[in-house]
Amino acid sequence: MAKKVIVIGSGFSGLAAATTLADKGYEVTVLEKNSVPGGRARKFEADGFMFDMGPSWYWMPDVFEAYFNRFGKKVADYYDLVRLDPSYTIHFGKGDVMEVPANMNELIAMFERYEAGSGAKLKQFLSEAQYKYEVGMREFVHKPSHSIFEFADLRILSSALKLQMFSSIASSVRKLFKHPQLIELLEFPVLFLGATPEKTPAMYSLMNYADMTLGTWYPLGGMHKIVEGMVSLAEEKGVKILLNQEVKQVYVPNGHATKVMTQDTEYPADAIVGSADYHHLEQQVLQPEHRRYSPDYWEKRTMAPSSLLFYLGLNKKLERLHHHNLFFDADFNQHAIEIYENPQWPSQPLFYLCVPSITDASVAPAGMENVFILIPTAPGLEDSEEIREKYYHSVMDRLEELTGQSVRDAVIYKRSFAHRDFVSDYHAFKGNAYGLANTLMQTAFLKPKLKSKHISNFFFTGQLTTPGPGVPPSLISGQVVAEEIFKVIKP
Repeated sequence: MAKKVIVIGSGFSGLAAATTLADKGYEVTVLEKNSVPGGRARKFEADGFMFDMGPSWYWMPDVFEAYFNRFGKKVADYYDLVRLDPSYTIHFGKGDVMEVPANMNELIAMFERYEAGSGAKLKQFLSEAQYKYEVGMREFVHKPSHSIFEFADLRILSSALKLQMFSSIASSVRKLFKHPQLIELLEFPVLFLGATPEKTPAMYSLMNYADMTLGTWYPLGGMHKIVEGMVSLAEEKGVKILLNQEVKQVYVPNGHATKVMTQDTEYPADAIVGSADYHHLEQQVLQPEHRRYSPDYWEKRTMAPSSLLFYLGLNKKLERLHHHNLFFDADFNQHAIEIYENPQWPSQPLFYLCVPSITDASVAPAGMENVFILIPTAPGLEDSEEIREKYYHSVMDRLEELTGQSVRDAVIYKRSFAHRDFVSDYHAFKGNAYGLANTLMQTAFLKPKLKSKHISNFFFTGQLTTPGPGVPPSLISGQVVAEEIFKVIKP
């Protein structure tokens, strides 16, 4: 009889773990707290608008393709991808807009317009970033990171030096580029990794390769189409996905878990995968004697940002905007300091605005616009309706001024989401949106371990453990933990 595995949570890592285990012959049940699968990548519909609740950037298409290929499938079996061009735009001020082209020759020409000689330097920078991406994605992210010895062979150590793990991305960028707007373009992808560019390893220029070379894509119908594809594949493999089942307790006699309890049901288990918030599962669901880490340990972790989000439905089309729009008309460094160094609500935040209805007519009624606004913030802040409204109007003032159009008076649907919602919906530690920060001291084997120390058959996956935050890493995390279970508990 097949061994039973319970997966707690149906985000990317949970679905990936469940499908990989089912494919190996386990009997897998996914228990999801909310009423729809997908974790932070849930969707909701209101007044004819379809909103993706969380992730909106589709980078690293090779990771998604490799995932579906693993099961003899391909991405195109589940959703249609389009490459965005421009990839995104950056608004530095009124009339000062950088459109980042998808075509590499056009991108090099754009760099030259900003700074003579920077086109050749971009080629060099992206060549180094490509090495980091290919080695990082091949050598590092698929390791379970149980200990430092996994990284101790000479080939990997030499790679670590070339990966520039011990210098910052800020210094790496500034060695090659002087124009402040090119620097902000190259540093923006690390804004959500959990530290200022000065404290983020230069290894993460691999994000620039993902951005500029591999491209920015969009799955028609919305990001939740990825979830729908993963759910369809999981169910095809025999995975049961049960909704509205919040795990309250794990029964652990003699250091071995035997069942998981929700509010109304008990589920027997030969192994358990925790894809929900690691901190919540370990500190709230497990009993004290089964916890590896202390409250003090968690308090000392550096978290990636939280976010203040607005989902807006407009009764008209917008002008002078693209699918992805970054508003960098405020001080980039000051906002980073107010997230990471001196946590507080930002004095004048950068913000991101996504208008998927420009690309995809299916996400809004005809003649209308679907708008998603994100303000990155420090985790753990007080979150009130008054604060949300203050930032809503601040962002709207700037948006209307910078794009020369009225927006507020066209809003016919509005919903906000911030710290307290991340806590209530996902049990997110300190209301974080992106998991554990990718600092040097929280990289690889220095992250919270994916295997429980005190429960022989309990494993963790997702953005608070290996390999880290983001959709592609979470997808990989689920596959890594499934392979670890297979090593010790045969189906």
